[in-house]
Amino acid sequence: MNSRLAALGAWLHARAENVLAAMLAVMFSVFILQIVFRYILNLPIGWTHEISVVMWLWMVLFGTAFVVRDSEEIRFDILYSAVNDRWRRIMVVATAATLIFFFALSLPAVIDYVTFMKVEKTAYLKIRFDWLYSIYAIFAVATIVRQFWLGYQAIWGRGPEASDPTRASSGI
Repeated sequence: MNSRLAALGAWLHARAENVLAAMLAVMFSVFILQIVFRYILNLPIGWTHEISVVMWLWMVLFGTAFVVRDSEEIRFDILYSAVNDRWRRIMVVATAATLIFFFALSLPAVIDYVTFMKVEKTAYLKIRFDWLYSIYAIFAVATIVRQFWLGYQAIWGRGPEASDPTRASSGI
């Protein structure tokens, strides 16, 4: 059962990476199109800028929610690496509890605001803002779930690894 769940998780992670790559391709394509129209054809168009901004917003929040692994997150490594495993686990639990508290506290207001924004639309493409900003609510829920899992692992499972600066890479 665990191997099936791990395989499903790996497959879903790969599909999330594919979605993120597609968003980047769309953003890059409309950026190049915007340059061609503005500087070569002398016909500035606004919808390309709008798509670029939407893709950037979705890439950052979607990528953080579903693609970036915990080991790839930014940490204050000087303090984190200087302590033993027990204190790293305490730090993970304290961070997870704090993030869960604040994201859960803000979630009703976030959902309320996102649903309220259905009355507004973007200037060029007329995308409803509730659809556009829904990614933040998804990001908030994914962050809460991720932090529950990290806190659970730190308390009952394996402890977090100490960061090793010799293994740091760009992820490529």
